[in-house]
This record gives sequence, structure tokens and C-alpha cells, in this order.
Amino acid sequence: MSAFAGQFRNGRAVVDVLAYVALMGGFLTVVVHGASQSGYVWQWYRAWRFLFVLPGDAGAEGGASAGLLLQGLGVTLQVAAGSLVLALLLAAVAVALRLSCLRTGRLVARLYVESVRNTPLLVQLFVTYFAIAPVFGLGRMASAVMALGVFEGAYMAEILRAGIAAVPQGQWEASRSLGMDEPGTYVQVILPQALRRALPPLTGQAVSLVKDSSLASAIAIHELTMQAQTIIAETFLTFEVWLLTAAIYLCVTLSLSAVARLLERRMHFDV
Repeated sequence: MSAFAGQFRNGRAVVDVLAYVALMGGFLTVVVHGASQSGYVWQWYRAWRFLFVLPGDAGAEGGASAGLLLQGLGVTLQVAAGSLVLALLLAAVAVALRLSCLRTGRLVARLYVESVRNTPLLVQLFVTYFAIAPVFGLGRMASAVMALGVFEGAYMAEILRAGIAAVPQGQWEASRSLGMDEPGTYVQVILPQALRRALPPLTGQAVSLVKDSSLASAIAIHELTMQAQTIIAETFLTFEVWLLTAAIYLCVTLSLSAVARLLERRMHFDV
């Protein structure tokens, strides 16, 4: 039975992949046809060098190297990774305060979550860079990481709180009946179950963080979107560059989702 179930899951995965490829192929066909109908001349042969610079290409030094888009991807990953770490730390602190017995702590955590979630990220980014960063001597990269981390941390805090609240009350009672103290109950019983429930929405928030990192271009950080805008301004390869940029974001977010699914399976989470 288990072998049959495994074959069924593998077959379903293949069908899902084929359906996704067909859907994306149809979308690209519509885009290419529509752009051609409007008189746009496709020049893909000029666009690939913004991914890789090969020996013999104009501007090449030595061997093959990353093009401007892949260089921008490296900056995007740095911003996203730093922001994700900060967001998880802030989320953990906010959840601890929301669930604490301290009224002041609960109030501070609630003010943080509600004020951040109900104001635009771009405004927060500008306030961080132009008002807060000069006080602490922060540069563009640190400002972007701070703004994104604070913004995403508010959403992750609510996801984690909801995961903890979803654990049945009987788990608490069973832990107390076994003589476990509150910290031990959290670490050994509550948090593992809460993380199983919270992992899918946390993954979605991490994917959103990667895409939101494109707003860092507003403060002149040369991440992926900023590099794409620069290339388009110089070459007028609008559709080619934006499609390549979208494909890069898609590869990154799909890889992140795949890693999360592996973690779910390891945690015996039924997706």
C-alpha cells in the first residue's frame, strides 16, 4: 500500500509540473505574441549576456563571469537573508511578549504588530533610511535589511502566535500532569506542534520577503530590480530583461518553497 501511495504521489507531482509548465508556456506565448503585434522587436541574443559574460564578449575580463542580473541577484539574496533572520528574531520576541503575563509587554508587542502591518512598506523604508539610519550611522544595505526585517517580522509574529494558539488545550494539561514546567512545555511540546502548523504560512511570508526586497531599489541599492531598470534604460530591451528578471525571482521562490516542503515532510506534516 505504501509503495502504491508513493507511486501515486510521484505521478501527481509529474502531472502538477506538466500543468505548471503548460500554463507558463501559454502565458509566455500570449506575451510574445502581444508584444510582437504591437511592433516590438525581440532581441534575445542581446539579453543573455546580462546573465553571464563569456570570454570574448564586450567588457569580459578573463574567464566567464556573472552578468549584471546575476550580480543583482546576489545583492537581493543578501538583503533577503539578513531580513529573514531579523524578522524571525523580532517575531519570536513579539510572540513572547504577547503571551507573557506583563501587560506592558503585551501592549508593546501589539503596538509593534498593528502599526507595522497597517502602514506601507515603502513608507517604512523611506523613514528608516532618511530618518532613523543617520542617527545610528547605518548605510543603505543595513537600512533595507532593518526595514524589511521589521515589516516581515510583524506578519511572522502573528503567524507564530496563531500556530501556538492552535495547539489543543489538552496538550498543556497533559504536560502539567507529567510534571513539566512552563518553559519545558513550550520547548518540548507546544513549539514543535506550532511550527508544524506555522511552517506553510511562514514559507509564504518568506517568499513575500524575497519579492518585497525589490523595493530596496527605491534607496539606490543595486539589487536585481535596480539592475534590471538600469539595463533597460541603457538598452531598451524592456520585455527581454523583465522576463528574465521575473524568471530569476520565480526560480528563487520556487526553490524556497521546495526546501520548505522537504522540511514539512521531515516534520511529518501532512500537506
